[in-house]
Amino acid sequence: MSAGPRTAAAEGLGLCLACHALTPCPPGRRVACRRCGAALALRKPHSLRRTGYYVVLGFLFLIPANLYPIMTILQFGRGEPSTIVGGVAKLWSQGLWGIATIVFVASVVVPLAKLFGLCLLLYSVHYQTELCPLNRTRLFRLVDFLGRWSMLDIFVVTLLVGLVHLGQVALVLPGLGALAFVATVIITLFAAQSFDPRLIWDAHSADEACDDNDSDEKPPHA
Repeated sequence: MSAGPRTAAAEGLGLCLACHALTPCPPGRRVACRRCGAALALRKPHSLRRTGYYVVLGFLFLIPANLYPIMTILQFGRGEPSTIVGGVAKLWSQGLWGIATIVFVASVVVPLAKLFGLCLLLYSVHYQTELCPLNRTRLFRLVDFLGRWSMLDIFVVTLLVGLVHLGQVALVLPGLGALAFVATVIITLFAAQSFDPRLIWDAHSADEACDDNDSDEKPPHA
């Protein structure tokens, strides 16, 4: 059995998240990067606590984002406010299947996938579960990738509002739900950034990672 991976943290070195330089860093203290001067620590301070706080806020803001109308679609001067799900159903019924699918994925699937993915990561790290750390790292990469599409739903609403000024198809007005959704998007971005994926590997040795064929894909330790 191997003695485990040799990590930068075990050698008292902290990784600068700004310039990726390794700098001597005592445990529990924050120092300045010797290359760029940015503040760094062995691990992101209070990572689990801050991520959990943002996740809870994200779920709370999802409630008004779904209860309040996100947009109003008017045709020939007639229409009524629509929530996210109601707007998707209305777009689908009007034959705008592509836009309806984009709105549903961006407004429902993406934020929920990010929040539940972060919940699973927080639970597994806090309780040190036996879940494969490599798969959990892949889950974090997926959550981080979804973050790039977090503003897609707001972009869709903005695009539909832009169609109004071009005089096409329907009149679309943004609602209060859109503001709550913008807050949810920003909060989930902060949540993903505050989580430190290195915590996944801290409680595992090399032999505890994954006994599979792609074990060579383990991310390097910082």
